[in-house]
Amino acid sequence: MRQNLPMILIRVIVGLVFLLEGILKFVRPMEMGAGRFAAIGLPFPQVLAPLVGGVEIGGGAAILLNFYAGDAALALLAVILTALITTKFPVLLGRPLGPFSLPKLNNYGWLSFFHEARTDLCMVFGLLAVVIDSGIRIGRRRRWYQSGS
Repeated sequence: MRQNLPMILIRVIVGLVFLLEGILKFVRPMEMGAGRFAAIGLPFPQVLAPLVGGVEIGGGAAILLNFYAGDAALALLAVILTALITTKFPVLLGRPLGPFSLPKLNNYGWLSFFHEARTDLCMVFGLLAVVIDSGIRIGRRRRWYQSGS
């Protein structure tokens, strides 16, 4: 148990963050869901926000329950990397990135980027730890004729 405790703690915080953020996309759609997606400049926000929210709820729950956790972490990596590119890279560049708007901050550049992206970066590293610990299971099913050992 003691050897597994650090990974359990990582799973709990990463799973809870994604589970709750997914729920918030449905409970507060203008602030956290479609309204925010539209303000960022993402296409089809009324479709994309519930889709992302569903992936976050399902992925967060899977990580918490350690059920296909590595596969769920891989899907959530796609979500969080998209979030970093669309919301944090403009802060790094100090200008809008394509259709993605630049938030109003006092400063831009590396320090502001790392400050704004600190939670996202923690989630990226937590998800990578889950992928490394759990592995990817989809596509690696044992065939009926393969041994069980």
